[in-house]
Amino acid sequence: MTLLSAENIVEPIITVSTVVENHEDISMVNGAVTRLFPDWDCKNPQPKQEYPIIREAEVLTGNSDSLSSVIENCKNNRILDTALDAMTLNLIDDCTSFFLSRQAAFVGKVSFVVDESPMGGVIEVGLQGENLGLWLEQQTWHEGRNSIPRTVGDDLQMENDGTPKEWFDNRGRRTVNLD
Repeated sequence: MTLLSAENIVEPIITVSTVVENHEDISMVNGAVTRLFPDWDCKNPQPKQEYPIIREAEVLTGNSDSLSSVIENCKNNRILDTALDAMTLNLIDDCTSFFLSRQAAFVGKVSFVVDESPMGGVIEVGLQGENLGLWLEQQTWHEGRNSIPRTVGDDLQMENDGTPKEWFDNRGRRTVNLD
């Protein structure tokens, strides 16, 4: 794997947004987002409202300086390859976006959403920066990649609907070509 040198690493611009429906508590939605993005700087925070809530759906959006909480969660749950795939499914040039389950975020977990929007809503994360694909490869790197190297868009990437590529047959033999 090609590693960017320290002087060439540029943290991407991270934009985090979510839609708060009129039946949802804005403070609880905000809490879910900040569990995964503790430094989230919401540009349009709304005060807590008492029942009955009379407002339209609102988009909360803001920036974060780091994906470290998300990456650490993926590392602890051994889903770094899934994270690489999910975060790069929409990668075009040096921009990408992906979705996280807000319900999972509420309990401090990372769950990537690649098809239908789940109950509880989603958090949309947008990344923009130079060498973004390579930067994401570095952020999600783990020791297993010494045996089975991974890169953005390789033959081992999950399908667009989230189904995995099989690396082993039903007898545990590798199905990937390591040459």
